[in-house]
Amino acid sequence: MVVLGIDPGSLNTGYGVIRQSSGVLSVLVCGVIRLNPRRTHAERIGEIYHELAAVIADFRPEHVALETAFLSRNVQSALKLGQVRGAVIALAMNRNLALHEYAPREVKSAITGRGAASKEQVAFMVTRMLGLTVPPKPFDVTDALGIALCDLHRGESRKAFLPDEKVKSRGSSWSKFVTASPDKVVR
Repeated sequence: MVVLGIDPGSLNTGYGVIRQSSGVLSVLVCGVIRLNPRRTHAERIGEIYHELAAVIADFRPEHVALETAFLSRNVQSALKLGQVRGAVIALAMNRNLALHEYAPREVKSAITGRGAASKEQVAFMVTRMLGLTVPPKPFDVTDALGIALCDLHRGESRKAFLPDEKVKSRGSSWSKFVTASPDKVVR
């Protein structure tokens, strides 16, 4: 499984691609897209889109994991972040990638066990979990790697709770119901 984690921002967008194979985690690439504040917001969004499109083309993730928007007192910042997130979502959908979104508290809880963990605590745990010698800088990068790890962790949890083969046939039981009860189906 290969996951691209993204920590969206209108000036700095962190990203990290992690592969999980046979229980072993490895970082394929990570970094930050630093944007020129003198460029228009639309130009910066375009740059984020193109940079992340190149990462997707090079590393072919199966999932994109994205941090959800958080409540901000600054309405303009929240709107700009929403536009960046929209570009990332559009990119994932354009590339037919599964997209999962996680709240900051959910990511922190998955990585450190505490939803109110500091960025330093997240960076420390991400570094340990991935077997890195030094934490990637800046926090945008460790946050993105944490988001990818959260997706892998939650993905494993989802797999653990998948129904067994008998229950997986629910789709066919619906088909049987439709066939057996045509009078109850609105067409």
